[in-house]
Amino acid sequence: MPGTFLGYPFDEEIFLMNWQAAQDPTRTAMIDSGAVQRNGEIARMIANGSNLYTIPFYNVIGGTADNYDGTTDMTVSDPTGSSQTGVVYGRMHAWRDKDFIRDFNSGANPMQQISAQVAKYWNKQRQNRLIGIMKGIFAITDDNSDYWDAWQNHKTSIVFTGSSGTAGEANMLSEASAAEAIQKAVGDNAGIFSLAIMHSKVALNLAKKQLLEFRKYTDAAGIQRAVNIADYNGMTVIVDDGVPVTTNAKDNTAKDYTTYLFGADAIQFAEAPVDTPVEVSRTVLTAGGYNVLATRLRETLHPNGFSYTLPTVSNGVCSSPSDVQLGTAAQWKVVVDPKLIPIAQIVSNG
Repeated sequence: MPGTFLGYPFDEEIFLMNWQAAQDPTRTAMIDSGAVQRNGEIARMIANGSNLYTIPFYNVIGGTADNYDGTTDMTVSDPTGSSQTGVVYGRMHAWRDKDFIRDFNSGANPMQQISAQVAKYWNKQRQNRLIGIMKGIFAITDDNSDYWDAWQNHKTSIVFTGSSGTAGEANMLSEASAAEAIQKAVGDNAGIFSLAIMHSKVALNLAKKQLLEFRKYTDAAGIQRAVNIADYNGMTVIVDDGVPVTTNAKDNTAKDYTTYLFGADAIQFAEAPVDTPVEVSRTVLTAGGYNVLATRLRETLHPNGFSYTLPTVSNGVCSSPSDVQLGTAAQWKVVVDPKLIPIAQIVSNG
């Protein structure tokens, strides 16, 4: 609501609408891509406060066709349904603007810099959280279900595993790597995939093989420049060094790079209302005086086709799972036929 701060008008609603991201070397392509889709129905379900929500759906109808021969009775099948459960988490953080910094450095305006970077800060948090969730769902342990067996086909690894030698060309993405991984994952339903998110090293190796073409734009001066968006195997490629990178277990000079393959709406996102999402305060007697900008949010990032179970905590109900808990494989379960899930990964050495 409108008010004042340091004698100036301050309206948190206008502030929220005008969060602007300053230059930051950390990209957040996974969050900004079409793989993450705002879901109005989920937003409606969590609008009145909740830590869990359930999305019901109908299963594909089935049944054995009867012989229409004039004497055989027709059998009847009932449609069945299921559901997937998502979780709402809450996060908060505040930043301090000290008076002494302003007075000691003439012209300094820490609060201006803080407010200019709030949006990017939260998007980086979301991307790290989403990567954790991806690690969790790809590590789900065997629950003796057909869905779990099928979900294993969404993981492809071509990293070096030999007892001698080093990682080479065979351990890197090739012309058909994505197409083969998608076919392995969903067979003839490959059309549900449209996006690949990969490390810049992987993208560079593909570009060297002329398998990746970066898109270009013409700036105001008429100069053509490349952007971090390209095309590979018929999919849009977004380059982001935030994807997981680890050292290869057998060749410590090589890195294992995770490339994510997504379809539109693979990740559902919705924001839950927060009574005071942003506010400012003034402290006078401590550290020479300072201003504080505080932010709070509640939201959900949910991989379509999975259900989340709240972890058990010592003090009762888990009202907001931590990032570690969101990325814990034991809390996730595949509840939709994986052939319908547009999420896959390829781990390669480049």
